[in-house]
Amino acid sequence: MDYKGKKVLVCGMARSGQAAAALLCDLGAIVTAQDMRKEIDWTYDPTKKGMTLYLGQNPDEIIDQFDLVIISPGLSIYLPFVEKAKDMGIFVVGEAELAFSLCPCPVVAITGTNGKTTVTTLVGEILARYNSKTIIAGNIGIPLTSIVQDIDPDAIVVAETSSFQLETAVNFRPSVSAVLNMTPDHLDRHRDMETYIEMKSRIFKNQRHPDKAVLNFDNEITRAMAPPCPVVWFSESTVLPVGVYKRDGQIFARMEAHLEEVHIASLDGLNILTENALAATALALCAGASPTHIAEGLWAFKSVEHRIEHVATINGVDYINDSKATNPDSAIKALNYINNPVVLIGGGYDKGADFTPWVQAFKDKVTQLILIGQTATQIIKTCQDYGFTAYRQAATLEYAVQLATEIAMPGMVVLLSPACASFGMFKNFEERGDVFKQIVRGLEC
Repeated sequence: MDYKGKKVLVCGMARSGQAAAALLCDLGAIVTAQDMRKEIDWTYDPTKKGMTLYLGQNPDEIIDQFDLVIISPGLSIYLPFVEKAKDMGIFVVGEAELAFSLCPCPVVAITGTNGKTTVTTLVGEILARYNSKTIIAGNIGIPLTSIVQDIDPDAIVVAETSSFQLETAVNFRPSVSAVLNMTPDHLDRHRDMETYIEMKSRIFKNQRHPDKAVLNFDNEITRAMAPPCPVVWFSESTVLPVGVYKRDGQIFARMEAHLEEVHIASLDGLNILTENALAATALALCAGASPTHIAEGLWAFKSVEHRIEHVATINGVDYINDSKATNPDSAIKALNYINNPVVLIGGGYDKGADFTPWVQAFKDKVTQLILIGQTATQIIKTCQDYGFTAYRQAATLEYAVQLATEIAMPGMVVLLSPACASFGMFKNFEERGDVFKQIVRGLEC
């Protein structure tokens, strides 16, 4: 699309919305920036960019004035003004779709319920060894719209892509895509699991040969997916005839049936969940990296902030920040990764999750559960249903850490892995993790 002279409404002035609005102004569009908040912390000067501001009110009354509507990932496609725009034949897309339409280089797009940030970061670091112009962007922190005009055509963009971004995907077509796994999440937004799966599947909807889709063979839902392009499977449990797999504690790959098996790296000592290491290997191979690049990247990788992040060891107790575990499946992965007895801090905002599998994973691992947030009552009910009685409640995260410190003995782990979103107590999981780390580091004083 030629955006010059187009009347565009950009809704949601968080980081990605501001980046989209500024980009469209640079491209000559006539931009109106809308947000329900009246006070915005601007990254860009909207006046100098030439934006019209429409703040503190719903855009229902002005929606018919625009050729195009851009909505931020935080805004649901089911909002009345979005549905009204669609009914009027106005094109409605998201920031990710806008960025992709202008991106001059191949895109590696990664989605899934869990592991997106870790795998995106890891793939970016591996590919940087193969192509020094590699860029990590998307849902991971840097909106692609904020940098797309400066991207070299010879670069590779590695983009974390959320289901919220994929809701508005139309022509989005990455060169390599991945759905890492699928378990129930965000059902408060997507309404049901079928819709959630459909949104995730949009990452490969427009792909065709020679594009590739990387899928998890061990996940029942992703195994049933059928992208319209070649699939590269990865598996922790099955030695695949073609794909990336674990065998005898090692990572192997066979990218085509007629090719020989290639050894990538040993899993022993890697600071990465096996599933994430296998997925990153498959993605990096699809993007052109060599086994040597991949092995070097795997071994150099440390961790992603807020994902099984070691904070401190105090009096023989390890404190681990896993605030990014905002659903039960992600929290289960953290428990499985840790071998020592755990004092677990969990709970938070209710996204409609079923906590049963999480509670069932406590057996012989969690010595004490300390609950915070609005889901505490629901989680306690689940604990009672399954005979787990070692739980307590805390009104604040600070008190939860205090209780955990009193309970934990040398050789144990205090783990913040909430299995819930942070809303209601914190503005996001990053703030929750930062507060946890601040409290823990205060214990060392």
